[in-house]
Amino acid sequence: MLEALTGTGLAASAGLNAYIPLLTMGLLARYSDYIDLPSGWSWLANGWTLMILAVLLAIEVVADKVPVVDHFNDAVQTFVRPTAGGLAFGAGSSSETVTVADPGSFFSSHQWVPIAAGVVIALGVHGMKAASRPVVNVATAGFGAPIASTAEDFSSVVLSLLAIVLPVLVLVGLGVLVWAAVWVFQRRRRRRQERLATAETRQLFG
Repeated sequence: MLEALTGTGLAASAGLNAYIPLLTMGLLARYSDYIDLPSGWSWLANGWTLMILAVLLAIEVVADKVPVVDHFNDAVQTFVRPTAGGLAFGAGSSSETVTVADPGSFFSSHQWVPIAAGVVIALGVHGMKAASRPVVNVATAGFGAPIASTAEDFSSVVLSLLAIVLPVLVLVGLGVLVWAAVWVFQRRRRRRQERLATAETRQLFG
């Protein structure tokens, strides 16, 4: 069960930022004992891989904080984040970590299942992120984009670390993400209702 929580947390993290969970796993595998990647995923800890991921992360961090640019970035990331989620779930769920001692026991028969699950989870989280960002941009005239993006990056880092070190708390992190998405869309609906009420009032007394 912990393998599934580890993979779920990493895939959800990829839905927010494609490169943070992969870079987190690679760095921890290379420089710590928190995660031991299986041979098939050892390339994540390669120096060149880490360098490429770091450059891509830097580009993503900047692009996601600029209004309008973030919209095009989300469009491109529709393909990148689910792919990263599949890789993150596959690597994370099959790795030996400080909490998972026998990673092969959960997904022993169907190796494609964790990758497919990661794609679906990351795509779902990405969809919520991409749909909520225009709401934030409109409500704040674009000034909220850097704040929202920073919060998403922070959440991605926290989810990645929890998935590896304390996977049980991944459920709490996912609950917070769902609550934040619901709050944003409820706020959008209230603002729309307020605009309609204002327009009707103007028609009556205009």
